[in-house]
Amino acid sequence: MANAYKVLGQNDLPETTLTDVYTVPAATETVISTIIIANRTDSAETFRIAIRPNGAAVADQNYIAYGVPIAANDSTTLTLGITLDATDVLSVWASAVDLSVNVFGTEIS
Repeated sequence: MANAYKVLGQNDLPETTLTDVYTVPAATETVISTIIIANRTDSAETFRIAIRPNGAAVADQNYIAYGVPIAANDSTTLTLGITLDATDVLSVWASAVDLSVNVFGTEIS
């Protein structure tokens, strides 16, 4: 099996829309090591993170973070070690525009 250490996804999140940031490719497993959320505004905001197995519609049990506050002009770094299988999806929601998300990890194929 080959490992590819990489930026898995980056997005300038839209306001109040659950946005797919990373989908595990077919015949691949992934370990998400770090998720960074940056607030580029002058006001506090919140974010949510969901892991959707096999790309299923989001449900309450999919959220690993919900309504997490992030201070103005600040960032939050989550070091997690999340393991995902082919077609699993990482989705992120922001309470306002000007929140960025960066996802780093390893694809194993």
